[in-house]
Amino acid sequence: MFIVTRSKNNPIIVPSRNRAYEAIGAFNPTVVHKDGTTHLFYRAMGEPDVLRTPHHGFSTIGYSAGHGDLDFEERAQVIEPTEDWEKYGCEDPRATFFEGKWYVFYTALGGYPFGPDNIKCAVAIGTLPNELTEKHIVTPFNAKAATLFPERIDGDAVLMVTAHTDWTADYPTSTIGIARSKNIEDFWNPSFWEEWHAHLPEHALPDIRRNDTEHMEVAATPLRVKEGWLLVYSHIQDYYDEHRRIFGVEALLLDANDPRKVIGKTEYPFMVPEESYERYGIVGNVVFPSGASLDGDTLHVYYGAADTSCATATLSLSALIESMSETSRRNFGTRAEGNPILSPIPEHAWESRAVFNAAAIDHSGSVHLLYRAMGADSTSVMGYARLEDGIHVTERLDTPAYTPRESFEAKGGAPDGNSGCEDPRLTLLDDTLTVCYTAYDGRVSVRGAISSIPIQDFVAKKFKNWSTPKLITPEGIADKDVCIFPERINGKVAVMHRLDPNICIEMFDSLDKIHTIDRAFDLMGPRPGMWDGHKIGAGSAPLKVPEGWLFIYHAIAPDKKTYRLGAALLDDAAERVISRMVAPILEPLDDWEKHGQIGDVVFTCGIVRRDDTLFVYYGGADSKLGVATFSVSKLMSRLLVKN
Repeated sequence: MFIVTRSKNNPIIVPSRNRAYEAIGAFNPTVVHKDGTTHLFYRAMGEPDVLRTPHHGFSTIGYSAGHGDLDFEERAQVIEPTEDWEKYGCEDPRATFFEGKWYVFYTALGGYPFGPDNIKCAVAIGTLPNELTEKHIVTPFNAKAATLFPERIDGDAVLMVTAHTDWTADYPTSTIGIARSKNIEDFWNPSFWEEWHAHLPEHALPDIRRNDTEHMEVAATPLRVKEGWLLVYSHIQDYYDEHRRIFGVEALLLDANDPRKVIGKTEYPFMVPEESYERYGIVGNVVFPSGASLDGDTLHVYYGAADTSCATATLSLSALIESMSETSRRNFGTRAEGNPILSPIPEHAWESRAVFNAAAIDHSGSVHLLYRAMGADSTSVMGYARLEDGIHVTERLDTPAYTPRESFEAKGGAPDGNSGCEDPRLTLLDDTLTVCYTAYDGRVSVRGAISSIPIQDFVAKKFKNWSTPKLITPEGIADKDVCIFPERINGKVAVMHRLDPNICIEMFDSLDKIHTIDRAFDLMGPRPGMWDGHKIGAGSAPLKVPEGWLFIYHAIAPDKKTYRLGAALLDDAAERVISRMVAPILEPLDDWEKHGQIGDVVFTCGIVRRDDTLFVYYGGADSKLGVATFSVSKLMSRLLVKN
C-alpha cells in the first residue's frame, strides 16, 4: 500500500575511467548521515589484477561525502588490500558511526578463485571517515555482510553477520546471526567467534525464506524505529539458477531488545530491477540494498544497480511497516459485512454453479451490476443486479441479461467445458453503454468482444436491445481483459487490453470505429519477483482523477495461482505509469476468497466512485461476488507520496 520512488538523479555514482580503482564499477553503497553530510562508502571495481584475479575485476572501497543524493563528485579510495587475508580484494562495505569512531565492515577476499575458504568479514576503523587507520579480520569462518548496530542494546555492542554465504555440504544455506558483547574488540577476537560459531543456531534469526531455492543476506545497517529495528535486506529468488535468479529488496522488523526475534516482515519484495541502470551492467538485473537512512517518515534505500553504479530510492516508513501486518493489509480497504453479496442460486440453472466478476455502472441513483454467471454445463452468461447503496442488493433478475449469441462464443468443445461470455466490463460514453467481455467457444483462443446498448434501455432492462457483438482482439493471440476508458483522451476513444502478459492501449476515432486491434502499445507489465510478477490485467476501466487516471488491476503472483488487486496512477494521456503501489490493495484472505472453483482469487471487473468512496466489486475464488470499499483520497495519497 505504498510506492517506491527512485531518485531523479539516479544513478548517483557511476564508474569513472579517470580513477583506475573504479574504472569498471562503483556500486553497493552504505551511508551514514552526520552533521548534514551524507557519508557514502561503496565498492569500487577496477580492471582485473592479471596475477591475482585474472578473470575478475579487483575490488577496493571508495568514499565520498555528499548531500542527500547529490554532490558525490569528489571521491577517494579508503580501503585497499594491505593484509594477506584481503589481498585479493575488499568488497561491499557497511558503515556505522559508533561511540565516536567510524566502523566499516567489509568482505575480505583472501584467495582466488573465490570460495568458502577465503571469503570472510573484516573491519576498518578510524576517527575520520576518510582516514581508516586500523584493520582487523573479523570472522574466522566464511561470512559476508557484517554490520554494526548504531547503538548499544542493553549495554552490548551488537553485530549482525551473514554466516556461510557460500555453499558447502556442511552449510548449504546461509544464516543471519546476532553477536553481542560489552567489549567491541571481541568482534575481532578469534576465541569469541569460536565460541559463538559453536552455538550458531542460538544466535540465528529464524529462516524466513519462502522456499529452499531462495537466499537472503544482511544488507543495510539496521535502523532504530519506534517499533523495533528495521532491517532492509537482500532477498534473492531462485538463487542457484543464474537464468532465473531475481534480486529483490525486502525488510524485517526486529525486536528492540532481542534482534534475533522477527516481529514483522514484508510479504513480497518492494523493489526488483526495473530501470535500465538496474537491468544492464556488469551483472544485469541486480538491485542490492546495502544502505538505508531515515528522514522523518521517509526511508531512503541506497543500493547497487547491476553491480555497476550506486542509486537510491525513497518510500514511506509507516506504510512499509503497515504492509508487514496481515491485519493492516486487511484493513487498508473495508470488506462489506454482508460478503459475499451474491452467491449462486441452485434453482436458476444458468447461475447454479458460480456468480462472480461483475462489471458496474452508477446511474439513475443505483449501482447496476452485470455479473458473470455459470451453470452446471460451465457456460458463462451475464446476470443483472441493482444496489441502491452500493453494497446491499436491491434487485436481482431471475433470467440472464446477456447470453452467447454468436458462433465465437457458442459452446463448441466438451459439453461441460468452459465457454460463453466471460468477465464483463462496462463503460458509459455518449449515452451508450458498452460491455467488453471475453468470448470463448471452448475450442480456439479466447478473444475480446464488445456490444452496446442505449443507457436508457439498459436501465429499463430492455436487454434484447444489445447490439450484435463483434470481436476486437486478434485471432490466435492471447489477448483479453478489454475495457474502454469512460472519457475521451485527446478526442480519441481509448481501449485497454491485455496482450499476455502486458497491459496495452489503443486509440480509436469513435465507438463505432473500434475494429480488430492490430498493434499494441505497452503501458504496464508484470514486475518479476513481486506479487504481480507473472501476469497482470485490467480490472475495471480506469477512473478519472485530477492527477490522471486511477487504475485498479489484477495480477497473478509468481506461484501462478494467487490473484490479487493492485493500484496504479496513469498520466492524463494514459501513455505512462506515474506511480504504482508495490503491495496489493486486496488479497485473498477470507475463506470464500480462498476456496471455490479456483482458490486464492480476488478479481475485479467493476468499480464505482461515490464522493470519496470507491466501491470495488470482486469475485472470490471464481465462485461468489463481494464488494470492498476504499477511500479515494487515501489511495491517491499513497500514489502521490512526495519523498
